[in-house]
Amino acid sequence: MTTIDRPDDAPRATIERIVQRHHRELLVHCYRMLGSTEDAEDAVQETLVKAWRRLDSFEGRSSVRAWLYRIATNVCLDALDRRARRILPVALTGPADPQLPPAPDDLDTAWLQPIPDAWLDLPDDEADPSTVVVAREHIELAFVAAVQHLPPRQRAILLLREVIGYSAAETAQLLDTSPAAVNSALQRARRLLDARLPSTALHRPTGDAAGLVQQYVSAWRAADVDALVALMRADADMAMPPTPSWFHGRDSIGVYLRRLFATPFGQALELVPTAANRQPALAVYAPDRTPFAIKVFTVSGSHFSAITGFVSSDVFASFDLPDLAPAAAPYPDLDRRGNDARRPLPN
Repeated sequence: MTTIDRPDDAPRATIERIVQRHHRELLVHCYRMLGSTEDAEDAVQETLVKAWRRLDSFEGRSSVRAWLYRIATNVCLDALDRRARRILPVALTGPADPQLPPAPDDLDTAWLQPIPDAWLDLPDDEADPSTVVVAREHIELAFVAAVQHLPPRQRAILLLREVIGYSAAETAQLLDTSPAAVNSALQRARRLLDARLPSTALHRPTGDAAGLVQQYVSAWRAADVDALVALMRADADMAMPPTPSWFHGRDSIGVYLRRLFATPFGQALELVPTAANRQPALAVYAPDRTPFAIKVFTVSGSHFSAITGFVSSDVFASFDLPDLAPAAAPYPDLDRRGNDARRPLPN
């Protein structure tokens, strides 16, 4: 823990290095609070600007890290006062009929976004080991999605107490409240979170998750729907924001996939391994080899319990991935035909 007794005890350049040292973990904290990598980047930038401007008012009664978390958390709370919470389609509507084309994209809803694993990997010389462990346990998509349903202040208290690891007294100081109020809010937050977390989130992967995804890729390239659904739990969900449509159960997912593979577009999608939210993921490239989606897999036991495809160029851009599919133009005669062509299904 880094502490500074008074601002003038260290040159500004030294303090700036200390502030930058915590940049990555602040980014992850703001992502958990806001459910968006874009919003998290904006919040951290605002945090660092405010920290620099308030440097002379830092009294050294707490660590620089705690001081930064105080600023960042309040920046997020202010942002949440102005914005709708980010959600996944399963929180918006019931499952769709797989015999029908997915609903048009809903661009008015604030959708949850995944976070690249690269954002979670702190350099060894900068990372607090306890922070890295916590990031792996509390960054999965199901957890972040469930947290978004907590009232903002309860969300902040739960994250500061149970993820970051501050005591009730420390959290109370960060949020200008009392330890009793913190403990009361934490109990309410735990109950709400437990009600929101899917039961499958309690079952950790028991097999080789990467191998499971490789089987998925092989089956996808062979358009083998039976092999694809065999990798899923019977009660698996598949969602594809920004369309609000989602499918429940591997039988329904199988119907959708068969319709997708009946189209030239579906046959020509290319998959490249990546990782998000400490979960296996695939980058999906359109037939013209351009970025199309990030598909995140939730593994429960030895099967997929959820597959969430984020169809967004902004989401794709946050991953360190090639601008074009690595394969050498395998489908030169096919191209994206506007928004309606992204999920073209037969009528």
